[in-house]
Amino acid sequence: MDLGARIRRIPDCPKPGVLFYDISTLLVDTGAWSETIRRLAELARDFRPAVLAAIESRGFLLAAPLALELGIGFVMVRKVGKLPGVVVSHSYDLEYGSDTLQMAEGLVKPGSRALVVDDLIATGGTAAAAVELLRKVGAEPVGALFLIELVHLKGMEKLGVPGRALLQFDGTS
Repeated sequence: MDLGARIRRIPDCPKPGVLFYDISTLLVDTGAWSETIRRLAELARDFRPAVLAAIESRGFLLAAPLALELGIGFVMVRKVGKLPGVVVSHSYDLEYGSDTLQMAEGLVKPGSRALVVDDLIATGGTAAAAVELLRKVGAEPVGALFLIELVHLKGMEKLGVPGRALLQFDGTS
């Protein structure tokens, strides 16, 4: 099944010159969605994770069924102010500014093999920050898994852990 063909491309979104890869058309196709999770689970098993760390918010869409398929849990990596209780934070620089990611304290056991999950990797800044956040809570980040990689932006090179993507696009098609 050609999963890439089931992802809608929207040119000039959110700004001129940007090609947006919309996974909504994949999510609505139950056969393609099921196959996506099955294939991602195959890739994830190679990392032997004990827990998934999903980046807000589309990463949650992938991590929930993927965690069930793998028989493990997942934790949410969110922007500031979105999680209740005590959190652990990691701030990082972006191309034009900075941002902060947070995780609820105590959900990931020290030494746990953790796999970062998100829908797409572009420049890699947010995913690399999630890796560092996992290190802060004492986890062992073993890799990162994505549905889509925009290969021309070379984000995988910034992760500091092995990265895999189910689909690769060059940003032009």
